[in-house]
Amino acid sequence: MNETPQLVALDWGTSSLRGWLMDAEGHVRGEYAAPHGIMALPEGGFAAAYAQARSGLGADPALPALACGMVGSTSGWRDVPYVACPADPARLVEGLGARDGDVLPIVPGVRLDGPTPDVMRGEETQIMGALSQHPQWGASSIMIMPGTHSKWVRIEGGQIESFRTFMTGELYAVLMKHSILGRPSQGGETSDSVRDDAFRRGVLQAAASESGLAPILFSARSLFVTGVLPGAATGDYLSGMVLGDEIRAGMMAIGGTAPGADTIGRVVIVGEDALSRRYARAFDLLGLPAPRMVGNTAAAGLFAIACQAGLVRAVVSAKGLS
Repeated sequence: MNETPQLVALDWGTSSLRGWLMDAEGHVRGEYAAPHGIMALPEGGFAAAYAQARSGLGADPALPALACGMVGSTSGWRDVPYVACPADPARLVEGLGARDGDVLPIVPGVRLDGPTPDVMRGEETQIMGALSQHPQWGASSIMIMPGTHSKWVRIEGGQIESFRTFMTGELYAVLMKHSILGRPSQGGETSDSVRDDAFRRGVLQAAASESGLAPILFSARSLFVTGVLPGAATGDYLSGMVLGDEIRAGMMAIGGTAPGADTIGRVVIVGEDALSRRYARAFDLLGLPAPRMVGNTAAAGLFAIACQAGLVRAVVSAKGLS
């Protein structure tokens, strides 16, 4: 096994910066984390944050680096234009642009053109990481990327074929912090079973709503004031509703079928464990096949793209991306 570091891999978002030191086989040999997202930079700006990350990882000055995320946005260190769907590793490498002389090459985001365009930045790298680890999913699958702005992504032939963004996480935060609906949950306590029942009620209510989320949101208030729903569980009910609505709409927009259908294809959840488990619970409540869960695959994606770009000479090429 060759443990010599070959790559500095950085996932640089809005609020945080994560880094990994990776060897020629794609194994992580060191990790770094700092609250230095593009909106919270230290004195000295991007260059200082980058230098601190390399120092924190103990990276040799000559070691190549690759970053993904909002660092490549219009508010980032360098504006890296989106590449259009369908997007595969080769298209992403083309989008890196001229790498010679760049302080830090940055993976481009992906855009979906059409009457209602959509964009992603950072999620494309996690997708390539998931496909490098599980190339069988490249033939045809749906990848869900939970978060503030959740992504539902259709994978066909190893490419990002299409996707849709759902503002589920941000909508939930707004409802909880800035609306009358979330107020009863503040400071209250109740049992886990009551919370789970409220979440279940919310998921099923939203999934069954043919007219969408707007006409049923106020039920979080009416169920509370009529004594049906404990105040401490209204947050779980709202969480269930926004997730149930996302899954209903996501399966229609990306999966091509409605929740409850016997066959919906292969669904993969890419992201942090706690939120992924909540999505998996919602799938179970709706009687849908259990999705696969692969955690955060940003480091694997950065390594796979770096290999494709020739930044790293891998001992074992990234599966499915060579």
